[in-house]
Parts: sequence; structure tokens; C-alpha cells
Amino acid sequence: MALDELKSAIPDFAKDLKLNLGSVIGNSELPQQQLWGTVLACAIASRSPKVLRELEPEAKANLSAEAYTATKSAAAIMAMNNVFYRTRHLLSDPEYGNLRAGLRMNVIGKPGVEKVDFELWSLAVSAINGCGQCLDSHEQVLRKAGVDRETIQEAVKIASVIQAVGVTLEAEAVLAE
Repeated sequence: MALDELKSAIPDFAKDLKLNLGSVIGNSELPQQQLWGTVLACAIASRSPKVLRELEPEAKANLSAEAYTATKSAAAIMAMNNVFYRTRHLLSDPEYGNLRAGLRMNVIGKPGVEKVDFELWSLAVSAINGCGQCLDSHEQVLRKAGVDRETIQEAVKIASVIQAVGVTLEAEAVLAE
């Protein structure tokens, strides 16, 4: 299993990450599509080749073709949106918020899977990318759809652990050069 290989690559000084990676994926109460979509979207957002290489095959095996594509779409569109909306939020001139975005985001309206799943993946990617405006927006959509806080927190925990594993492994790879 690739998850075991990824865990074995985590250095001893980051034992907590190893344990957390096993628990946020292995003990998750999320339905399989939500879990593996979150894992894949976060692996992509982590920008860690090792994390993506190790987690993608299992994610692909646990997702339908439509969910696999939608997950990649969520990571892609949020890579754009998180930069755009985070920047608008951080600029001190509030008038930027009144300007039309003018960016295509059709996949958000027709993601090819249940809207809740796509929103959850988008929220997890937004957590990694640090866009507060996107986090608020996706959290509100999820809450209005009846998703509980525990489910939302579960996605954020997955995002935080996958991101930390990616950062740690990439740093170790650089230090080993």
C-alpha cells in the first residue's frame, strides 16, 4: 500500500505526522468518495511530487472516473481562485471587491459529482492555500447543505496533515542533496 510507503518515508523527528497521516486517512468517517477526493485534492495542492505519487494510485482506485476528474478540477480551480480571492481580500483598497472577476469557473456550477463533495474538496484545498475568503464561502455552502462541523473539520485535518507531510518530505529531500 502506498500509504504505508509514504508513512515509512517520514523521518523519526516527524513521528506525529506519521501517526496523524495513518489516522486521518485510515480512521476517517468520511464516505470513500469524500475521503479519497479530499486526499487527492490535497496531495495535488501540497505540490509535493512524492506525496502525490504515493497517494494518487489509491485515490484513483477508490474514486469513480467522474469523481477522479472532479477532484482534479477542484484542485485546479482552487489553485486559481485561492490566489485571486486571497489577493482581493488582502489588498487594502476595498474597491477591488466590487470589480467583476472575469474568470471562468464553470466547473463549480457543474462539477460532475455531488456538489457537497466538490465543495468539501475545494474547502480542503483552500485551507492549504490559505484563502480565508474561499474557506468562508465553501464552509457556508457546506453548512447550508447540512454538512456538520465535524465533517468540515475532518477535511481540514486531512489537508493539514498532507500539507505537513509534503513540506517535511520536500525539505528532507533538499537537505539530503
